[in-house]
Amino acid sequence: MNMKIAIIGLGYVGLPLARLFATKFSVVGFDINKIRIEELNKGIDSTLEIDNSTLKKVLLSSNANEIGLYCSSDLEDIKDCQYYIITVPTPVDKHNRPDLTPLYKASETVGKVLKKGDVVIYESTVYPGATEEECIPVLEKISGLKFNIDFFAGYSPERINPGDKEHTVEKILKITSGSTPEIGKKVDDLYKTVITAGTHLAPTIKIAEAAKVIENSQRDINIAFVNELAKIFNLLEIDTQAVLEAAGTKWNFLPFKPGLVGGHCIGVDPYYLAQKAQEKGYHPEIILAGRRLNDSMGEYVASQIVKLMIKKGISVNEAELLMMGITFKENCPDVRNTKITDVISSLEEYGIKVTVFDPWANKEEVMHEYGITSITEKPSRKFDAIVLGVAHKEFQNIDFDLLKKENSVLYDVKGVLSLPVDGKL
Repeated sequence: MNMKIAIIGLGYVGLPLARLFATKFSVVGFDINKIRIEELNKGIDSTLEIDNSTLKKVLLSSNANEIGLYCSSDLEDIKDCQYYIITVPTPVDKHNRPDLTPLYKASETVGKVLKKGDVVIYESTVYPGATEEECIPVLEKISGLKFNIDFFAGYSPERINPGDKEHTVEKILKITSGSTPEIGKKVDDLYKTVITAGTHLAPTIKIAEAAKVIENSQRDINIAFVNELAKIFNLLEIDTQAVLEAAGTKWNFLPFKPGLVGGHCIGVDPYYLAQKAQEKGYHPEIILAGRRLNDSMGEYVASQIVKLMIKKGISVNEAELLMMGITFKENCPDVRNTKITDVISSLEEYGIKVTVFDPWANKEEVMHEYGITSITEKPSRKFDAIVLGVAHKEFQNIDFDLLKKENSVLYDVKGVLSLPVDGKL
């Protein structure tokens, strides 16, 4: 295939995909963040999804029509592409309503350079119908072209797992779809060239959108169930982890663990499906119940920590607490939609002074996103309470005795510490 591909948005999803396609095609990676582009052109990925040597192998120094990746924030550089793959975030606002602003803006960008015969593929997670009802009209309006006559569309939802070096993009089976059967085949063939795990061509774009949004909704509901179990078993003074381990000996028991459900997928996608259902007059009970329970876990964890402190006779007001980790998951710098912040804000409501220590998180990003000061080096002083919030590998062998005051609380949110702890989720 002699073609040129533009990847719009070079974050956790876009960059790995751009790097992969650049092993077979001429690819232009486009992002409005000029600092991000400068870093990438030096072979540096601040998300740590692609190591520097792997990135440098595919980088091109100019926008040439040859195999490789050229990164740019200049619209001119994507004008001669035939495929435009949009990989921008789809967050929710403070009221948990879907925010399609990044998707609209990316569609406007592509609409400015869209030509006859071009194909626009969306990878962002949305509710069923969003691609054709929300994005296509923007492309038509800006370009002046007619959908399925002059240009075409596809949908192939991302399945990136940030921080996972084993299940990389090419090793995860990819759902594909197109706005016509012929375009579906073309989109499927395109991804087949680089996805070694294979592809699944869905009958329609809506079906592909629905399949993606229920993947994470299903995980959300299952985690909500074990979170509720953890609350019950804590009241019964039963070790939740031990219960799950025992139940897990049955071949068809699903191995979910309790925890804080953050990140850009599991904690967000169910709201997209719920909103679409409500627009059609149906109030989804199980989906929203799961969301409510999972969103309440930060406050629950904080209350458990405070109870343990009171039991030990530790004065809660003005107590010093070390929160270990603020990213949404272990061994990953991504702080988007992290629920550790819920724990921190709840602890601070009790008058506790929280110090955040995370060697993975970008201090400037944490401050910008949440107004929280964080440190990347282990503190030298001792604390009234220590909370393992994220199971970074750097935390596995820490000597907690060097961080604990004589009378203190050690709480393990992740349930991974092998040493004795005062409490865990």
